[in-house]
Amino acid sequence: MSISESASERAYAAIREAILNGTHQPGTMLGEAGLAADLGVSRTPVRAALVRLQDEGWITVFPKRGALVRGLSEKTVRDLAEARLILEGAAVQRATTEHRAALAARLEQGIDQQKQALADRDLDGFIELTIAFHRSFVEAGDNLVMLELNDRIADRQRFLLYSYGETLLARCADIIAEHEELIARLRADDVPGFSDVLRSHVGDTYSSGLRQLHM
Repeated sequence: MSISESASERAYAAIREAILNGTHQPGTMLGEAGLAADLGVSRTPVRAALVRLQDEGWITVFPKRGALVRGLSEKTVRDLAEARLILEGAAVQRATTEHRAALAARLEQGIDQQKQALADRDLDGFIELTIAFHRSFVEAGDNLVMLELNDRIADRQRFLLYSYGETLLARCADIIAEHEELIARLRADDVPGFSDVLRSHVGDTYSSGLRQLHM
């Protein structure tokens, strides 16, 4: 990797992370010069990073004006919820009874970490734990294409959760209780019940996202 490629990768990673965690809010206009100064690089790697981020749908570049950070539309939020329900529900259904039991035991051990993140008001930690928790359902299906699709939409999920801010922290206790109910359904090998709880759980979370869009 050349020096310019390395600088471009660093600029891309830094700008992308700032978009995902809400540092660069939707509607913010980002300038090449300002980003370059903040990141300690020249404008060339910043320009390359912005092109890449536009290709991924995070920004819209306006020549000579800057890059506008994009939010998620109502349709995108609904599509994201539907995609997650399909992937997670189908993967758990594909798993064997033994794998579902083993998954329940493993996930149960991580609930204390979620509770600790809530107690510490650690939004970053709670979001990463939540994303990993739901990824485990897709892993259980033992389908690499499904897992790849899940990982491709994980950043949309991360972006959405960060957009909730304090609203998410206020709902954390309910989210954890719903996670515990999902584990209970796995332990009981109740696949239809798991799907019902998952649908309600995702629906509640994404309804919060749609309300945020109207605030």
